[in-house]
Amino acid sequence: MSQKLCAKLVSGCYLLASVSALVHLCFILEIPGYKSNVINHFFCDLSPTLKSACSDVTVNELLLFIVVSFNEVITITIILTSYLFILITILKMCSAEGRCKAFSTCASHLTVIVVFHETILFFYCQPSPGTSLDIDKVTTVFYTEVIPMLDLLIYSLRNKDVKEALRKVVDSKMLSRVLT
Repeated sequence: MSQKLCAKLVSGCYLLASVSALVHLCFILEIPGYKSNVINHFFCDLSPTLKSACSDVTVNELLLFIVVSFNEVITITIILTSYLFILITILKMCSAEGRCKAFSTCASHLTVIVVFHETILFFYCQPSPGTSLDIDKVTTVFYTEVIPMLDLLIYSLRNKDVKEALRKVVDSKMLSRVLT
């Protein structure tokens, strides 16, 4: 990838995110009042803020749904397209060991991507009246804390030394259960 294309992609991401945030901000400032000035959440996110509004926020929720859906469709399309090119390149490789290693790397990346995007879709693309703030909090913790930890676990399990250490721990736990 050329530096020019990379700069365009990064600029496009920042521009799209800034425009999206500005549009949501303008719409949320139009809401006349809120039940409380305290948001029952970990951070001031749009969805929990809308849930504390006293007036009808259907337009805001629809806009949020459209923006998130558009963003997710575009993001997932770009990711899957790039992985299609990677897959084609891998299949052209002569070495079976090289193909296996490349597939292993791609599988790790795709696992992390799928888990992350599923969580975002679950959090932002759901109808608001039937959802609980507690479920939203759990989902938020999942994608802000658990997924980054899973990234480390998934990528470190590709390391032979880490796999062997994990295998020893699991074997010793199973052996201790059998003996007791």
